[in-house]
Amino acid sequence: MFCFTMLYWIYALQSSSLTSMFYDNSCPNALSTIRTSIRNSIAAERRMAASLVRLHFHDCFVQGCDASILLDETSSIESEKTAIPNKDSIRGFQVIDKAKSEVEKICPGVVSCADIIAVAARDASAYVGGPSWTVMLGRRDSTTASRTLANNELPSFKDGLDRLISRFQSKGLSARDMVALSGAHTIGQAQCFTFRDRIYGNISIDAGFASTRKRTCPAVGGDTNLAPFDLVTPNSFDNNYFKNLIQKKGLLESDQVLFSGGSTDSIVSEYSRSPAAFNSDFASAMIRMGNVNPLTGTAGQIRKICSAVN
Repeated sequence: MFCFTMLYWIYALQSSSLTSMFYDNSCPNALSTIRTSIRNSIAAERRMAASLVRLHFHDCFVQGCDASILLDETSSIESEKTAIPNKDSIRGFQVIDKAKSEVEKICPGVVSCADIIAVAARDASAYVGGPSWTVMLGRRDSTTASRTLANNELPSFKDGLDRLISRFQSKGLSARDMVALSGAHTIGQAQCFTFRDRIYGNISIDAGFASTRKRTCPAVGGDTNLAPFDLVTPNSFDNNYFKNLIQKKGLLESDQVLFSGGSTDSIVSEYSRSPAAFNSDFASAMIRMGNVNPLTGTAGQIRKICSAVN
Protein backbone atom coordinates (compact mmCIF):
# COMPACT_ATOMS: atom_id res chain seq x y z
CA MET A 1 0.00 0.00 0.00
CA PHE A 2 1.32 3.40 -0.93
CA CYS A 3 0.86 6.41 1.33
CA PHE A 4 1.45 9.89 -0.01
CA THR A 5 1.15 12.01 3.11
CA MET A 6 3.50 14.64 1.67
CA LEU A 7 0.86 15.45 -0.93
CA TYR A 8 -0.92 17.42 1.77
CA TRP A 9 1.85 20.01 1.74
CA ILE A 10 1.81 20.23 -2.04
CA TYR A 11 -1.86 21.14 -2.16
CA ALA A 12 -2.27 23.04 1.11
CA LEU A 13 -1.89 26.41 -0.58
CA GLN A 14 -4.38 25.44 -3.31
CA SER A 15 -7.16 24.72 -0.80
CA SER A 16 -6.38 26.89 2.20
CA SER A 17 -9.91 26.52 3.56
CA LEU A 18 -9.47 22.76 3.85
CA THR A 19 -6.99 21.09 6.17
CA SER A 20 -6.14 17.51 7.07
CA MET A 21 -6.34 18.51 10.74
CA PHE A 22 -9.87 19.95 10.65
CA TYR A 23 -11.32 17.47 13.17
CA ASP A 24 -8.24 17.05 15.37
CA ASN A 25 -9.87 18.96 18.22
CA SER A 26 -13.59 18.77 17.50
CA CYS A 27 -13.70 15.00 16.78
CA PRO A 28 -10.26 13.38 17.14
CA ASN A 29 -11.56 9.84 16.53
CA ALA A 30 -13.57 10.73 13.42
CA LEU A 31 -11.20 9.27 10.83
CA SER A 32 -10.56 6.02 12.69
CA THR A 33 -14.30 5.58 13.23
CA ILE A 34 -15.02 6.12 9.53
CA ARG A 35 -12.19 3.80 8.53
CA THR A 36 -13.47 0.95 10.69
CA SER A 37 -16.99 1.32 9.32
CA ILE A 38 -15.81 1.45 5.69
CA ARG A 39 -13.53 -1.56 6.12
CA ASN A 40 -16.38 -3.58 7.59
CA SER A 41 -18.63 -2.72 4.67
CA ILE A 42 -16.03 -3.66 2.05
CA ALA A 43 -15.19 -6.86 3.90
CA ALA A 44 -18.85 -7.82 3.52
CA GLU A 45 -18.87 -6.89 -0.20
CA ARG A 46 -15.54 -6.21 -1.88
CA ARG A 47 -17.20 -4.60 -4.91
CA MET A 48 -18.20 -1.75 -2.60
CA ALA A 49 -14.66 -0.35 -2.75
CA ALA A 50 -15.09 0.68 -6.38
CA SER A 51 -18.59 1.99 -5.65
CA LEU A 52 -17.30 4.32 -2.93
CA VAL A 53 -14.56 5.76 -5.14
CA ARG A 54 -17.16 6.31 -7.88
CA LEU A 55 -19.56 7.92 -5.41
CA HIS A 56 -16.93 10.53 -4.49
CA PHE A 57 -16.24 11.20 -8.17
CA HIS A 58 -19.92 11.61 -9.05
CA ASP A 59 -20.43 13.88 -6.06
CA CYS A 60 -17.54 16.22 -6.86
CA PHE A 61 -18.45 16.61 -10.54
CA VAL A 62 -21.88 18.06 -9.70
CA GLN A 63 -21.88 21.31 -7.68
CA GLY A 64 -18.52 20.36 -6.17
CA CYS A 65 -17.71 17.97 -3.32
CA ASP A 66 -20.76 18.78 -1.21
CA ALA A 67 -22.61 15.47 -0.68
CA SER A 68 -25.43 16.67 -2.94
CA ILE A 69 -25.48 13.19 -4.47
CA LEU A 70 -26.77 11.76 -1.18
CA LEU A 71 -29.94 13.84 -1.04
CA ASP A 72 -33.24 12.08 -1.63
CA GLU A 73 -36.02 13.47 -3.82
CA THR A 74 -38.37 15.96 -2.14
CA SER A 75 -40.82 18.59 -3.30
CA SER A 76 -37.94 21.08 -3.47
CA ILE A 77 -34.98 18.81 -4.34
CA GLU A 78 -34.42 17.00 -7.64
CA SER A 79 -32.29 14.12 -6.49
CA GLU A 80 -29.08 13.42 -8.41
CA LYS A 81 -29.62 9.73 -7.64
CA THR A 82 -32.11 9.53 -10.52
CA ALA A 83 -29.91 11.29 -13.09
CA ILE A 84 -29.13 9.12 -16.11
CA PRO A 85 -25.44 8.50 -15.18
CA ASN A 86 -26.49 7.51 -11.64
CA LYS A 87 -29.85 5.78 -11.93
CA ASP A 88 -29.69 2.11 -10.91
CA SER A 89 -25.88 2.20 -10.90
CA ILE A 90 -24.54 4.56 -8.23
CA ARG A 91 -24.09 2.72 -4.95
CA GLY A 92 -22.76 3.11 -1.43
CA PHE A 93 -25.42 5.32 0.13
CA GLN A 94 -26.11 2.89 2.97
CA VAL A 95 -22.37 2.56 3.63
CA ILE A 96 -22.00 6.32 4.02
CA ASP A 97 -25.14 6.42 6.18
CA LYS A 98 -23.66 3.75 8.44
CA ALA A 99 -20.35 5.59 8.80
CA LYS A 100 -22.24 8.82 9.51
CA SER A 101 -24.31 7.15 12.22
CA GLU A 102 -21.16 5.81 13.89
CA VAL A 103 -19.53 9.25 13.85
CA GLU A 104 -22.70 10.89 15.15
CA LYS A 105 -22.51 8.64 18.20
CA ILE A 106 -19.19 10.15 19.25
CA CYS A 107 -19.42 13.67 17.77
CA PRO A 108 -22.98 14.69 16.94
CA GLY A 109 -23.36 17.46 14.39
CA VAL A 110 -19.63 17.85 13.74
CA VAL A 111 -18.51 15.77 10.73
CA SER A 112 -20.02 16.50 7.32
CA CYS A 113 -21.35 13.88 4.94
CA ALA A 114 -19.16 15.43 2.22
CA ASP A 115 -16.04 14.74 4.26
CA ILE A 116 -17.20 11.20 5.02
CA ILE A 117 -17.54 10.51 1.27
CA ALA A 118 -14.00 11.81 0.67
CA VAL A 119 -12.52 9.78 3.53
CA ALA A 120 -14.47 6.68 2.47
CA ALA A 121 -12.99 6.84 -1.04
CA ARG A 122 -9.46 6.97 0.38
CA ASP A 123 -10.12 4.13 2.82
CA ALA A 124 -11.75 2.04 0.08
CA SER A 125 -8.73 2.43 -2.18
CA ALA A 126 -6.31 1.49 0.57
CA TYR A 127 -8.36 -1.54 1.65
CA VAL A 128 -8.11 -3.20 -1.78
CA GLY A 129 -4.40 -2.54 -2.21
CA GLY A 130 -4.53 0.89 -3.81
CA PRO A 131 -2.82 4.08 -2.71
CA SER A 132 -3.68 6.06 0.39
CA TRP A 133 -3.39 9.82 0.75
CA THR A 134 -3.98 12.59 3.27
CA VAL A 135 -7.58 13.73 2.88
CA MET A 136 -8.20 17.45 3.12
CA LEU A 137 -11.16 18.14 5.41
CA GLY A 138 -13.59 20.88 6.31
CA ARG A 139 -16.21 20.50 3.59
CA ARG A 140 -19.81 21.27 4.46
CA ASP A 141 -22.96 19.72 3.06
CA SER A 142 -25.12 21.33 0.41
CA THR A 143 -28.81 22.08 0.90
CA THR A 144 -29.48 21.61 -2.81
CA ALA A 145 -28.94 19.06 -5.56
CA SER A 146 -29.17 19.20 -9.35
CA ARG A 147 -30.30 16.34 -11.52
CA THR A 148 -29.87 18.62 -14.54
CA LEU A 149 -26.21 19.27 -13.78
CA ALA A 150 -25.66 15.57 -13.13
CA ASN A 151 -27.13 14.72 -16.53
CA ASN A 152 -25.06 17.38 -18.28
CA GLU A 153 -21.70 17.30 -16.52
CA LEU A 154 -20.95 13.71 -15.54
CA PRO A 155 -18.89 11.84 -18.17
CA SER A 156 -20.66 9.35 -20.40
CA PHE A 157 -19.48 5.87 -21.41
CA LYS A 158 -19.91 7.11 -25.00
CA ASP A 159 -17.66 10.15 -24.63
CA GLY A 160 -14.74 10.59 -26.99
CA LEU A 161 -11.30 11.67 -25.81
CA ASP A 162 -11.70 15.38 -26.51
CA ARG A 163 -15.02 15.45 -24.69
CA LEU A 164 -13.56 13.65 -21.68
CA ILE A 165 -10.59 16.02 -21.50
CA SER A 166 -12.95 19.00 -21.73
CA ARG A 167 -15.19 17.70 -18.94
CA PHE A 168 -12.27 17.23 -16.59
CA GLN A 169 -10.65 20.54 -17.49
CA SER A 170 -13.91 22.28 -16.58
CA LYS A 171 -13.35 20.98 -13.04
CA GLY A 172 -9.74 22.09 -12.93
CA LEU A 173 -8.40 18.60 -13.65
CA SER A 174 -5.83 17.80 -16.32
CA ALA A 175 -5.82 15.09 -18.96
CA ARG A 176 -3.28 13.25 -16.82
CA ASP A 177 -5.63 13.49 -13.84
CA MET A 178 -8.40 12.10 -16.03
CA VAL A 179 -6.38 9.08 -17.11
CA ALA A 180 -5.21 8.39 -13.57
CA LEU A 181 -8.74 8.62 -12.15
CA SER A 182 -10.03 6.33 -14.91
CA GLY A 183 -7.66 3.71 -13.55
CA ALA A 184 -10.06 3.19 -10.65
CA HIS A 185 -12.03 1.10 -13.13
CA THR A 186 -9.52 -1.65 -12.39
CA ILE A 187 -11.69 -2.64 -9.39
CA GLY A 188 -15.03 -1.74 -10.95
CA GLN A 189 -17.81 -3.41 -12.89
CA ALA A 190 -20.06 -2.17 -15.68
CA GLN A 191 -23.58 -3.02 -16.76
CA CYS A 192 -24.11 -4.76 -20.08
CA PHE A 193 -25.98 -1.90 -21.74
CA THR A 194 -22.94 0.36 -21.31
CA PHE A 195 -20.59 -1.85 -23.34
CA ARG A 196 -22.94 -3.84 -25.63
CA ASP A 197 -22.29 -1.66 -28.69
CA ARG A 198 -18.55 -2.00 -28.18
CA ILE A 199 -18.44 -5.80 -27.98
CA TYR A 200 -20.91 -6.38 -30.82
CA GLY A 201 -20.01 -3.69 -33.32
CA ASN A 202 -16.61 -2.17 -32.57
CA ILE A 203 -13.64 -3.22 -34.69
CA SER A 204 -11.07 -1.74 -32.31
CA ILE A 205 -11.49 -4.50 -29.75
CA ASP A 206 -9.68 -7.73 -29.04
CA ALA A 207 -11.82 -10.51 -30.52
CA GLY A 208 -11.27 -12.93 -27.65
CA PHE A 209 -12.10 -10.25 -25.10
CA ALA A 210 -15.32 -9.41 -26.95
CA SER A 211 -16.27 -13.08 -27.14
CA THR A 212 -15.78 -13.53 -23.40
CA ARG A 213 -17.91 -10.49 -22.63
CA LYS A 214 -20.73 -11.72 -24.91
CA ARG A 215 -21.24 -14.72 -22.64
CA THR A 216 -22.80 -12.51 -19.99
CA CYS A 217 -24.01 -9.66 -22.21
CA PRO A 218 -26.40 -10.88 -24.93
CA ALA A 219 -27.21 -8.76 -27.97
CA VAL A 220 -30.74 -8.41 -26.61
CA GLY A 221 -31.69 -8.34 -22.94
CA GLY A 222 -29.55 -8.63 -19.83
CA ASP A 223 -29.02 -4.88 -19.68
CA THR A 224 -28.03 -4.89 -16.02
CA ASN A 225 -25.75 -7.94 -16.16
CA LEU A 226 -22.40 -7.02 -14.65
CA ALA A 227 -18.89 -7.56 -15.98
CA PRO A 228 -15.59 -6.54 -14.38
CA PHE A 229 -13.42 -4.03 -16.22
CA ASP A 230 -10.42 -6.22 -15.48
CA LEU A 231 -10.68 -9.98 -16.06
CA VAL A 232 -7.30 -10.77 -14.50
CA THR A 233 -7.39 -9.15 -11.05
CA PRO A 234 -10.91 -7.67 -10.71
CA ASN A 235 -10.74 -7.34 -6.93
CA SER A 236 -7.33 -5.73 -6.61
CA PHE A 237 -6.29 -2.14 -7.24
CA ASP A 238 -3.44 -2.38 -9.74
CA ASN A 239 -2.37 -1.14 -13.17
CA ASN A 240 -3.89 -3.98 -15.22
CA TYR A 241 -6.56 -1.58 -16.48
CA PHE A 242 -3.89 0.20 -18.54
CA LYS A 243 -2.34 -3.02 -19.78
CA ASN A 244 -5.80 -4.03 -20.98
CA LEU A 245 -6.21 -0.79 -22.94
CA ILE A 246 -2.96 -1.42 -24.81
CA GLN A 247 -4.31 -4.87 -25.74
CA LYS A 248 -7.60 -3.34 -26.98
CA LYS A 249 -9.45 -4.80 -24.01
CA GLY A 250 -11.06 -1.63 -22.74
CA LEU A 251 -14.61 -2.45 -21.66
CA LEU A 252 -16.26 0.90 -22.37
CA GLU A 253 -15.77 3.12 -25.39
CA SER A 254 -14.71 5.85 -22.96
CA ASP A 255 -12.01 3.50 -21.65
CA GLN A 256 -10.50 2.52 -24.98
CA VAL A 257 -10.34 6.11 -26.29
CA LEU A 258 -7.62 6.72 -23.70
CA PHE A 259 -5.38 4.50 -25.86
CA SER A 260 -6.45 4.95 -29.46
CA GLY A 261 -3.77 6.99 -31.16
CA GLY A 262 -4.53 10.17 -29.24
CA SER A 263 -2.83 12.52 -26.82
CA THR A 264 -3.20 10.26 -23.77
CA ASP A 265 -1.56 7.16 -25.27
CA SER A 266 1.78 7.99 -23.65
CA ILE A 267 0.19 8.32 -20.20
CA VAL A 268 -1.54 4.95 -20.53
CA SER A 269 1.76 3.39 -21.65
CA GLU A 270 3.58 4.91 -18.68
CA TYR A 271 1.03 3.63 -16.18
CA SER A 272 1.05 0.17 -17.77
CA ARG A 273 4.81 -0.03 -17.12
CA SER A 274 4.91 1.67 -13.73
CA PRO A 275 2.43 0.85 -10.96
CA ALA A 276 4.26 3.37 -8.78
CA ALA A 277 3.63 6.20 -11.24
CA PHE A 278 -0.04 5.28 -11.47
CA ASN A 279 -0.47 5.05 -7.70
CA SER A 280 1.25 8.38 -7.11
CA ASP A 281 -0.74 10.17 -9.82
CA PHE A 282 -4.01 8.59 -8.71
CA ALA A 283 -3.49 9.85 -5.16
CA SER A 284 -2.62 13.32 -6.44
CA ALA A 285 -5.67 13.39 -8.71
CA MET A 286 -7.99 12.26 -5.92
CA ILE A 287 -6.74 15.11 -3.72
CA ARG A 288 -7.28 17.60 -6.53
CA MET A 289 -10.73 16.22 -7.28
CA GLY A 290 -11.64 16.42 -3.60
CA ASN A 291 -10.86 20.14 -3.74
CA VAL A 292 -13.43 20.91 -6.46
CA ASN A 293 -15.68 23.71 -5.19
CA PRO A 294 -16.18 22.61 -1.57
CA LEU A 295 -18.58 24.47 0.69
CA THR A 296 -16.65 25.80 3.69
CA GLY A 297 -17.01 28.21 6.58
CA THR A 298 -20.68 29.03 7.09
CA ALA A 299 -21.84 27.89 3.64
CA GLY A 300 -24.18 24.91 3.56
CA GLN A 301 -24.68 22.90 6.73
CA ILE A 302 -23.65 19.77 8.61
CA ARG A 303 -26.49 17.37 7.89
CA LYS A 304 -27.75 15.20 10.71
CA ILE A 305 -28.84 12.58 8.17
CA CYS A 306 -26.95 12.44 4.89
CA SER A 307 -30.01 11.87 2.70
CA ALA A 308 -31.95 14.92 3.90
CA VAL A 309 -31.46 18.60 4.58
CA ASN A 310 -31.79 19.54 8.26
